[in-house]
Amino acid sequence: MKATIALVTFLPFTPTALAWGALGHETIAYIATNFVSFATKSYCQKILGDTTTSYLANVATWADTYRETAAGKYSAPYHFIDALDNPPSSCGVVYARDCGAAGCVVEAINNYTTRVQDTSLAPEQIFEALKFIIHFVGDVHQPLHDENLDVGGNDIDVKFNGTSTNLHAVWDTNIPETYANGYSLTDAQSWASTVTTAIKTGKYADQKARWISSMSISNAIVTATAWAADANGYVCTNVIPNGASAVENVDLDGAYYTEALPVVQLQFAKAGYRLAAWLNLIATGSTGF
Repeated sequence: MKATIALVTFLPFTPTALAWGALGHETIAYIATNFVSFATKSYCQKILGDTTTSYLANVATWADTYRETAAGKYSAPYHFIDALDNPPSSCGVVYARDCGAAGCVVEAINNYTTRVQDTSLAPEQIFEALKFIIHFVGDVHQPLHDENLDVGGNDIDVKFNGTSTNLHAVWDTNIPETYANGYSLTDAQSWASTVTTAIKTGKYADQKARWISSMSISNAIVTATAWAADANGYVCTNVIPNGASAVENVDLDGAYYTEALPVVQLQFAKAGYRLAAWLNLIATGSTGF
């Protein structure tokens, strides 16, 4: 990462900007669990000290909790990249332009991918690096974590099912939790099972190869920037296709929810499958697919 990343220097941080919420991150982790190789499973379980079937899901939200602590405040900017684009007219992520001096999610994925492979580091540092990777690969797939406008939608006031909230929170939690009708680990595991089937033999089967094409842990900046740009594109097409004013103070639990849900489902699938491939690359040198 940039030299400034270790300094106690922060970007403005909105506490509600927790990409996908617990349900989303845990679902993505379970999807990845269903696709990692046996060798990768053993590698991750050893680092994490967890031999349960939930070894990835159990730490998937750690980074959100950690950044709320005094020790972890430095990591707040690592959860997003502020695309200085102009939605809905144009969307796009440019790493050199959009990754701030304090760091960003693209840079964080690169940094912690390097650190988790660094055998000179202490076991607790490698443990931390793996937990960050599991979380940040999820973060980068949330469209509003790849957008600067209105603090990634946090400043766009909306309603959902009659309750006042903001656009970012709708994508983080309201849409996923409404679909799953809950937010427990069991709900995440069930959703992941459905998505896993869709990836293997269902509606995503003919797409999955493209999701990991040109993936490279040796050029993680390019790979993670491509993921961010892909997610950011939905800001223009699905998040605010008619601009922020079209959703301000509007209840989004009807037609908006119906149109947004397939994007959330697709992004979960991409994130889980890519996380599995990324961990496979780290552990074995191959995506495994």
